[in-house]
Amino acid sequence: MTLQGIINKGIVNAEFQFEKMGYISTNVSNYNTNGYKNVRFEQMLDENGFLSGVERTDYSPGAIQRTDREFDVAIDGIGFIPVTSTTGEVSYTREGSFKVDKDGYLITNDGYLVGDGIQIPINYDNLVIRENGDVEIFNKDGSGKEYLGNIPLVNFQNVEGLKKGDNNKYYITAESGEPILLKDHTRFKQGNIEVTNVDMMNEVNSILRLNASMLASFKVLQTINDMYSKALQLNQ
Repeated sequence: MTLQGIINKGIVNAEFQFEKMGYISTNVSNYNTNGYKNVRFEQMLDENGFLSGVERTDYSPGAIQRTDREFDVAIDGIGFIPVTSTTGEVSYTREGSFKVDKDGYLITNDGYLVGDGIQIPINYDNLVIRENGDVEIFNKDGSGKEYLGNIPLVNFQNVEGLKKGDNNKYYITAESGEPILLKDHTRFKQGNIEVTNVDMMNEVNSILRLNASMLASFKVLQTINDMYSKALQLNQ
């Protein structure tokens, strides 16, 4: 390989290392984001010594944390909750920290409608979200419970094919396939929230290893640059 080829390979590989560092930084910055899924950048070395990489999302469930807030819902296992924007765009999330809008509808923190629309009256004695997603209230007048609707839970044949959006939202693609409604499940846990599945210790170790690798790459590039400069001086 020529000197220019070695320099080019070093630059390309350094750029991929910078890109991997960006993914790690994003994971670390979202360590306190409920429902956030760890994203990794898998690097591969080809036969010519050039790095390439692909983005992978770890969809494994995070730990479930108790909050005791009646509108909080954690998913214990696989699945996503369909939510709809004010423009009618449907996306999917595992971030179940919900609230009620001015019209009484159950929404996400950024205003997406949960499911097909579950409207909660102003006055009630107690609200219950069952493990299957059924939402019920017990009326203050003693007339018993009232069914308000169901929070649906769906999954996909290939979750790796989902397109990641902002605020823990995911969108279907041809690779993910259409959502499959999960029936007769018992995966919702009211008064809980799923935290991120980012392993901070693992991310710190990745930063240390990557930093050492980047320093080595820069040192090689600097050495080659010095050799190249000396060669030019000798030709003058």
